[in-house]
Amino acid sequence: MKTFRTALLATLVIGQWSLATPAAFAAEIPTYAPPPAMPANADKLPRVVIVSMGGTIASRGTPRSNITAYGGAGSIRVEPIDWVNEMPEVATVARVTVDDQRAPLNRASGQETHEDFHRVSQRLNELAKDPNVDGMVVTHGTNTQSEVAYYMTLTVKTDKPIVFVGSQRPWSALSGDGPRNLFDAVRVAASKEAWGKGVLHSTNNLIIPARDVDKTSAYRTHTFKGVDVGAIGFADPDRIVFQRDVIRRHTTGSEFAGNSYPTVPAVEIFYGYREAPGYFIDAAVEHGVKGIVIDGVGAGGATTSQQEAVKRAQAKGVVVVMTARTYGGRVQDTPRRREAQMVPGDNLHPEKARVLLQLALTKTTDLAEIKRIFDEY
Repeated sequence: MKTFRTALLATLVIGQWSLATPAAFAAEIPTYAPPPAMPANADKLPRVVIVSMGGTIASRGTPRSNITAYGGAGSIRVEPIDWVNEMPEVATVARVTVDDQRAPLNRASGQETHEDFHRVSQRLNELAKDPNVDGMVVTHGTNTQSEVAYYMTLTVKTDKPIVFVGSQRPWSALSGDGPRNLFDAVRVAASKEAWGKGVLHSTNNLIIPARDVDKTSAYRTHTFKGVDVGAIGFADPDRIVFQRDVIRRHTTGSEFAGNSYPTVPAVEIFYGYREAPGYFIDAAVEHGVKGIVIDGVGAGGATTSQQEAVKRAQAKGVVVVMTARTYGGRVQDTPRRREAQMVPGDNLHPEKARVLLQLALTKTTDLAEIKRIFDEY
């Protein structure tokens, strides 16, 4: 194939440069790559199922430089089979099939709900029991991916790898992160070393447990981090490498795993800031919430108005969990917090504390038991 330099030299005419047309240069750019070489043992590769829950990774935008204004009505979606067809390299690391579990297009709310959590959790539990499945990859939008992945690590009963993945740029973007992220996620799901580690998250070459991963940037590709604990492994170019294990209870060690939760108790989150009022908490209690998470200031503190509202809520049987808006460090079990009967949320972000409290409340309202749950998960 002619190089770029060759194309330029081809335009030299009797000592003068002539302008090469865009078509002339385009002709020098390959429109496809040769298919990857299949390994000799392709028929024995691990069997990985890709479960689609939509998101940016399933979006296309035009032009290719568009990395923020995509999606919406009339936009072209990437079908799960498109990922496999457009990235044949996945066939070199696993035998891949697709299982589309996206939300119904005619859903009344138009937004992701607990119904979607439940439906996908049930499907993953089904796939986990299939002897023809060795691992699962779940694609999901990055906005709420960390809490969805955490729900799955609590409710899916399996030792098989489940790997969540997404992208910050649409599949069609110039220098899009979706293809590489998805390829690496399949590699992780196909890795024997990933067994028994619960639900994992894989983007930007990092492997982070679902409990600890959080989105830290609106649109930059290095968004996902484990603020307190970092990555436990890496999708390096030559192989999948794990450096540490997962300590908290998950999947086969979770008391919630394998069960069905078509509905869960209502839990709401309230943010701590200077002069934050308590009447939002009062309103939530009037609407029947069973649990409250306060994302407090410092190491987990509420305003005087919020504290008074919490007492009124607790008198009606509402359980209150305290997290910290610092997004790093634990909310500790102090004498003052015990006196206030607030459950320390450890280092969980509020959206994950909400998920755990919802599941805990399906079993008990006893504060000691709920504290035990937050300590172990």
